[in-house]
Amino acid sequence: MKEPIEHYIRQCIENDRGGQQKIYQLFAPVLYGLCIKYMKNEEDAKDVFQEAFVIAFQKISQYRFEGSFEGWLKRIFINKLIETLNKRKREMPFLDVLHQEDFVDEEQEIDSFSIPQEKLLEFIQHLPDQYRLVFNLYFFEKMKHKEIASLLNISEGTSKSNLNRAKSNLQKKILALMASKDA
Repeated sequence: MKEPIEHYIRQCIENDRGGQQKIYQLFAPVLYGLCIKYMKNEEDAKDVFQEAFVIAFQKISQYRFEGSFEGWLKRIFINKLIETLNKRKREMPFLDVLHQEDFVDEEQEIDSFSIPQEKLLEFIQHLPDQYRLVFNLYFFEKMKHKEIASLLNISEGTSKSNLNRAKSNLQKKILALMASKDA
């Protein structure tokens, strides 16, 4: 599988539409899923998805054939997602840390209830932008708070606080869903 991908990348560097189409077909499902996780609605996710793919094809000659090509693509998509969400940040700034005791141990996982994955994704999508962004970077991209803080130009404490609030928000929604099923 590695050789064909390299072949398609080289085709993309030469602006070959066939290579671009193949790269798109191979990676679109994963990258669209990434956009859905970060954006509040499908329309915004589609916009970012399209814009990020354009950027990826414009910058594909910068790929050095070292490391994961999928990881390289994801970084472009995450940067575009963050840029898009940062434009909204002026309207909805990151919440500052209120109290240190508000933090949940960052290694504590959200209680795993048996709810459909689609429902959990819906709950994540309805988190406020700042919570959703930190939550996704921490859980899905496996970033540490120091990395998140640096990437988003916030303090580590704000990152931890936003993660805590996202987890709390999700737990409340999950518990409410479970309670409604039991009723």
